[in-house]
Amino acid sequence: MAAHRILILGGTTEARQLAGLLAGDPRYDATLSLAGRTAEPKALPLPVRSGGFGGADGLADYLTRENIDLLVDATHPFAVRISANAAEAAARAGTPLFALRRPGWEERAGDHWTRVPDLEAAVDALGVIPRRVFLAIGRQEAHVFNRTPHHAYLVRSVDPVDPPLTVPDAQYILSIGPFDEADERALLTDKNIDVVVTKNSGGEATYAKIAAARALGIEVVMVERRHPAAVPAVATAEEALDRIAHLLSPAIKRGV
Repeated sequence: MAAHRILILGGTTEARQLAGLLAGDPRYDATLSLAGRTAEPKALPLPVRSGGFGGADGLADYLTRENIDLLVDATHPFAVRISANAAEAAARAGTPLFALRRPGWEERAGDHWTRVPDLEAAVDALGVIPRRVFLAIGRQEAHVFNRTPHHAYLVRSVDPVDPPLTVPDAQYILSIGPFDEADERALLTDKNIDVVVTKNSGGEATYAKIAAARALGIEVVMVERRHPAAVPAVATAEEALDRIAHLLSPAIKRGV
C-alpha cells in the first residue's frame, strides 16, 4: 500500500516535534511547509517546502495536484490568515484537516496583565506617560509602535527588524528561545523595563518572560488570540500522531 501523503503547515516547535515523530515511518509520506519568514530555520527531519501557496486557491490546487491525504495546520497561533486559508483550501479540495495548536497561557496569582485584542490596542494600552517597553512580539509587526515614539523600546526577535523602528529610543536583541527565567529577570532589571508587550502564544519556550515579570511586579500587555478557524484541534505532537493514525487508518479509508 502506498504511503499516505501528509502536508504539515509548520514553523512552530510542535510542527518540528511532529515532523520528528513522522520521519522514517513507512506509513506516511510527509512534507513540512514553511512560510520562509525565518532567515535561517533549524534543520528538520522531513522534506521541506518553503514559501507561500498563493492564498486558499493556490493551496487547494496544491492539495489536489499532489494528492495530499491529510493537511495539518501547525502554524503559529497568531497566523490567523494562514489558518483561514488552510480551512478554506481543505474544504475546496475535500482534504481532511486538523490543527496542532498549543494552549494559550493563563493568568496566575501575582500577574499584572492588561488583556488587549490586537497590537493596535496594545499601543494604546501603553498610555501617554513615557515608559520603557520590552517588545517580545517578533519583528514583523514591531513597526506598529512607531505610533508612540515617546516610549523607549527594547525589541527582541529572531531576525532583524528591517527597517528599524523610527522612534528615537529603540534597542534590539536577536535571540531565539527557549529562555531562562533568571536570565529574563536580569534582562528586565538591567534595562529598567516598565512593561512587557507580548502575544499569548502559549508553550514553554518563551514563558520565562511572563514568570520574570510576575516576580518583578511588572505589567504585561497581553495580546490575546483571535478565535481560530473552526477545525478540530489537538494540543501536542503526540496527540497529533494519534489523530493521524486514526484519520488515515485502513478502516477509515474504506469507510468501515
